[in-house]
This record gives sequence, C-alpha cells and structure tokens, in this order.
Amino acid sequence: MDKDKIKENMPVVCSDNKQFATVDKVEGDSIKVTKDEQGQHHYLPAAWVTKVDDKVHIDRPGKQAMQEWSTTAPVGQRA
Repeated sequence: MDKDKIKENMPVVCSDNKQFATVDKVEGDSIKVTKDEQGQHHYLPAAWVTKVDDKVHIDRPGKQAMQEWSTTAPVGQRA
C-alpha cells in the first residue's frame, strides 16, 4: 500500500463498499479521519488499507472499523 496515494478529503470505504469516513491526513502509520458529529477525530491503522484508487479501501466492515478505531494518535505520533 502506497501511503503517498492517500490524500486529504478522500472517502474511506469499508469492505461492504460503503463510505464511513473521510481522510483528514496521514500521520505516520495511521490515517486520521475528519471529525465525527461529536467533533472527535479518529485514527485508522494504515495496515487496514487494501487499496487506494479514488477512495481508500479498508479490509473490514464499517461497523467493525468504528468499534476498533482509536480516538487518540498512536504513540510517537502525538503532537
């Protein structure tokens, strides 16, 4: 997976082919997605990405991804 292909505002699509997030930016080995309705950023491991075209595709259903994503930047990537 080429992280350089992941750009700001790209849709993040889960394995059931539905968009569930939008890229804010790539931070190290994580993808920071835009704030949710509660104003919270979330982080997805880049390891979940299966391919990048006009969207970022991940390897799990959206519901599972939202249960497993992090609300804090991974250690070593915090500002």
